[in-house]
Amino acid sequence: MQDLVLETQSQSISGFDLQTSGKVYLNLSPAELVEHSLARKEGQLTSTGALMADTGKFTGRSPKDRYLVRDELTKDAVWWGDINIPVSEEQFQNLLDKMTQYLSDKDLFVRNAFAGADPKYRLNLQVVNTWAWHNLFCNNMFLRPTQEELKNFNADFTIICAPGFEADPAKDGVKNPNFAIINLSRRMILIGGTGYAGEMKKGIFSVLNFILPHQKNVLSMHCSANVGKEGDTAIFFGLSGTGKTTLSADPNRQLIGDDEHGWTEKSVFNFEGGCYAKVIDLSREKEPEIYNAIKFGAIVENTRFKEGTREVDYANSSVTENTRTAYPIDHISNALEPSVADIPKNIFFLTADAFGVLPPISKLNKSQAMYHFISGYTAKVAGTEMGITEPKLTFSACFGAAFLPLHPTQYAKLFGEKMEKHEVNVWLINTGWTGGPYGIGSRMKLAYTRAMITAALEGKLDFAPYAQDKIFGFEVPKICSNVPSEILNPRNTWSDAEAYDQQAKDLAKAFVANFEKFKDFASEDILQGAPKI
Repeated sequence: MQDLVLETQSQSISGFDLQTSGKVYLNLSPAELVEHSLARKEGQLTSTGALMADTGKFTGRSPKDRYLVRDELTKDAVWWGDINIPVSEEQFQNLLDKMTQYLSDKDLFVRNAFAGADPKYRLNLQVVNTWAWHNLFCNNMFLRPTQEELKNFNADFTIICAPGFEADPAKDGVKNPNFAIINLSRRMILIGGTGYAGEMKKGIFSVLNFILPHQKNVLSMHCSANVGKEGDTAIFFGLSGTGKTTLSADPNRQLIGDDEHGWTEKSVFNFEGGCYAKVIDLSREKEPEIYNAIKFGAIVENTRFKEGTREVDYANSSVTENTRTAYPIDHISNALEPSVADIPKNIFFLTADAFGVLPPISKLNKSQAMYHFISGYTAKVAGTEMGITEPKLTFSACFGAAFLPLHPTQYAKLFGEKMEKHEVNVWLINTGWTGGPYGIGSRMKLAYTRAMITAALEGKLDFAPYAQDKIFGFEVPKICSNVPSEILNPRNTWSDAEAYDQQAKDLAKAFVANFEKFKDFASEDILQGAPKI
């Protein structure tokens, strides 16, 4: 059987000088991209019609291989260090020239898209891919212009992603053959040597994390968000494994988005047009919205079939624990479109505290909110990542340090100003352990966490009695609808209260030690939110 060939007129690519002897496919439909992916043997169809594809050697982002060009625009603005690693303008140009030569005989898939559901803060994107399924990923994850909007489309930012192109570390000024380089002045992102599609979406997120707070006074956030029937917006911050996607996918509320948002003076808006959710151990019973979204047009990454079938085995982690799906947001039945809602009334910081110290729900004042926002705490446990056999403290500034070009205190200051101005409630939710640490206590029941969040959203905790946590200082409700009162105070759930006290002091010391690197940049208002040891 001959491979399917789709005839598409070659199109020019704006933004840089690229000539190719191959075909250039512009803005293909999902069906056409699926056909190309199958013909090129990039993936297989699953029983639900989704496309299964592998990312190759890299099954996640490679943060140590992400670079920013240091120039007049960025040299004094960017938070340089282990997260934002500098390369020169010359090194960028050298790699761009090499990539251009590499692409000169390749078939290319080009897509015009938007980032930012609020037109006032929108970026026009042009994505150039050598893999058809990568272009489908961009169709799913970025916002899709109408045919009218595509007329006279001019790109603000260009992404070039070529997994087959590798850098020469000895000559190109990078550590490894794989790389992702952001040039904010040239408005380009170069990605090579990696097939992990998430590098493209997170590259644009990093760009927005520079442009919006630095130039537009808009807080960019690594969070999920939903809105209730009364127009009350809720935001959920949390690192991997804390329940951010699960808890925001509420059948009684409309989903604004699951990962990246902006907070303006008037609204919260989604940066994206789709969802990129983990699918390890996914089931229809636990997460029906995500399960049902994986249909034709969706992608599943690094998954495997059940033997002898085309049914995805979501329990299979033989390739990676980081198996994922990417689908357009309209695959979720209760998604809000356009993805713009009012400013938030409630914000939830989600943490999976494996040490059993933090209360299941507590209310934070402005100082505490800024401090915990900068801290971005959770704990990883065995099974969440290779090599982790016991609970491991994890701090990620603003719940997304890997994507922050600016210093975390700049985002926290803007967060505190907006929280205070709009009188927003900020809650710390522990979706982790109670009754003791991991291995002794038990994981907080999802039903209790949902009940506490619902109580906060419905205002039922506004008039509840509170007690102050002696070490962390935040207010802990004594009663909550549909939640046993005895679990609200974590100390009472431990069989050994003195052991709890010691564990709480140890966790507080870890917070303080982590904050040392931010201390010199933090205001007194932020420092007031620190735990008292």
